[in-house]
Amino acid sequence: MNKWRLFHLKNEMLAANFLANLIGAVLVQGLILRAETPFPDSLFENRLVYFFDNEMTAGLIERDRIRQSLGIAMEVQQHLLPGSDPKVEGLDIAGDSIYCEETGGDYFDYLPVDGNGQGKIKIFVGDVSDHGIASALLMTTARAFLRQRATMGGNLNQIITDVNRQLARDVEDSGRFMTLFLCEIDRTNKMIRWVNAGHDPAAIFDQGTGEFEELAGHALPLGVSEKAAYQEYQRKIQPGQIILIGTDGIWESQNAQRQMFGKKRFRDLIRTHARKPAKDILDAVIASLDEFRHPMEKEDDVTLVVIKVEP
Repeated sequence: MNKWRLFHLKNEMLAANFLANLIGAVLVQGLILRAETPFPDSLFENRLVYFFDNEMTAGLIERDRIRQSLGIAMEVQQHLLPGSDPKVEGLDIAGDSIYCEETGGDYFDYLPVDGNGQGKIKIFVGDVSDHGIASALLMTTARAFLRQRATMGGNLNQIITDVNRQLARDVEDSGRFMTLFLCEIDRTNKMIRWVNAGHDPAAIFDQGTGEFEELAGHALPLGVSEKAAYQEYQRKIQPGQIILIGTDGIWESQNAQRQMFGKKRFRDLIRTHARKPAKDILDAVIASLDEFRHPMEKEDDVTLVVIKVEP
């Protein structure tokens, strides 16, 4: 589908809603005119019904077309997200993105480094400002840049610097940006390397101590400035530790009392379910979010990747 067509779908939806409101206003005005106009009742009513039927039919057709287009956009974007969790020796990995609209700006991806699942993998988690069609377009553009650049090799900070430079040119003056956490986990050498571009820090939970440690490092989000500098960090990892990379849609979710889910509640959940497989931990967080938020609708996209370091 033409990406510019997707970009304008939101505006078309607003136009369709405006048209429906306009038709309603015309109907009201017509009823007023009916009382003030000497036209015979039957003539006026016939004209009004004819106008209303034709305009309403056109509006319904347009809305249906937009709905179908959004459905296609949603299907395309969902296919750009991982269809299954990767099988990597020594790691148990599970991830998911849940959008608050048909399309969204959250992003996660896996890229095995050696292509054969021998204990080394790159993991991306990103969050585009706002959500909806425009954010989905930026997300898919960033995904393409990241995948292409990551396959060319180089340090993580070099990858992010190059992608940011290109993305900043594309979104110049639009006010849009994308936060990103990129890490490479080397299970064989028990090492994690990462770069943080304005994203919420990932965290490591140690089952032995019961403590969390944030993976430090902060820089400008992608797309803000071509000249932004990024730094690569690293640390050792041990069997039994759980690496958690998420978006703020988790801890900023609100219930009917406008209370936030918060990081404390999130971390307590991880402690409770830490001995379970990564997929069960992920499912427990999503279920708890739904229960906490009910009956409120989702206001932001939610993404979480759980990585358990196995013995």
